[in-house]
Amino acid sequence: MPDFHSPDSVGVVTPQTLHFGEPITLACGKTLPVYDLVVETYGELNADASNAILICHALSGHHHAAGYHSEDDRKPGWWDSCIGPGKPIDTSRFFVVSLNNLGGCNGSTGPCSINPETGQAYGPSFPVITVKDWVHSQALLADRLGIRCWAAVVGGSLGGMQALQWSLSYPDRIRHAVVIASTPRLSAQNIAFNEVARKAITSDPDFHGGRFYDFNTIPRQGLMLARMVGHITYLSDASMGEKFGRELRDQAFQFGYDAEFQVESYLRYQGERFSETFDANTYLLMTKALDYFDPAYEFDNNLATALKRSSCEFLVLSFSTDWRFTPARSEELVNAMIAARRKVSYAEIDAPWGHDAFLIPTPRYTDIFTAYLDRVAREVGA
Repeated sequence: MPDFHSPDSVGVVTPQTLHFGEPITLACGKTLPVYDLVVETYGELNADASNAILICHALSGHHHAAGYHSEDDRKPGWWDSCIGPGKPIDTSRFFVVSLNNLGGCNGSTGPCSINPETGQAYGPSFPVITVKDWVHSQALLADRLGIRCWAAVVGGSLGGMQALQWSLSYPDRIRHAVVIASTPRLSAQNIAFNEVARKAITSDPDFHGGRFYDFNTIPRQGLMLARMVGHITYLSDASMGEKFGRELRDQAFQFGYDAEFQVESYLRYQGERFSETFDANTYLLMTKALDYFDPAYEFDNNLATALKRSSCEFLVLSFSTDWRFTPARSEELVNAMIAARRKVSYAEIDAPWGHDAFLIPTPRYTDIFTAYLDRVAREVGA
């Protein structure tokens, strides 16, 4: 049972919806006239607003990173293992801000929001979003919260891309960037996985060109398949073998096409649950943001040249069995940082859980993460 009064929990938290009445122009050239961002905060902002940390979420993440929304909750926020008093992101020292990005489906303005110009849901007309757009909106959020400079911007996977982009877009507004299980750009294989997932969604008869809201339905089968493909890539062969092996649900082959192996049943369950909670148009947007991210693109494909714009310090962490964003991709980033004469600390952590390892506390991961943020806290007097 959850312990809301545990000394290392942030307890029960309440999300806030912040409305932005000024238009924001996006990289695609389109403009959102107004928009909302849903945020959660943990801890207290100090007098000079120097102890703030921004948490950037991954593809299917959201603002609820730690604690519980009520005492009836059975499951805490998605990064509760790392956020709270005495944890790596120590809320007794830091003021922590976690948001649901633009284009999301957890309260921030996105495809299922009402377009004020039409009175109908945006649906497929919602503009394509980039990582740079998210960082722009996060800077406006920081302005609203009175935060001039983040002590650190922290993220895993797609969140790590945002932390990296912060160092390039607003180098004077970030002291440290923590980039975990991420990459400076997707490989062709990763883009291919995303395309298969998008095709699964758009080929579903219930997708209706993205206007499925008008038909009071959802592309359930497409979302299930997209999540199943994605989930396979988040795990390692070793972790799947350890968790499921070739175990059958029953004791004998059924000689049919229903889910007979435990791993089949698990994937179907994950897909079904995801299809009930995540918006299909948001999934398309998020995967495109992943595909487009490439900070070296504007600098003749020279990542070191791009990183010369940054002035913060970096912590880069990778995981040995992550084959979605392999340690080699983090090492490419670190080598470019060194070439750009940036200050960077790097560790590859031996963990069997694949890409999802960044969500799972392991001793070496926790120790490195804690030690680095302890130094950040001392720097800002937290």
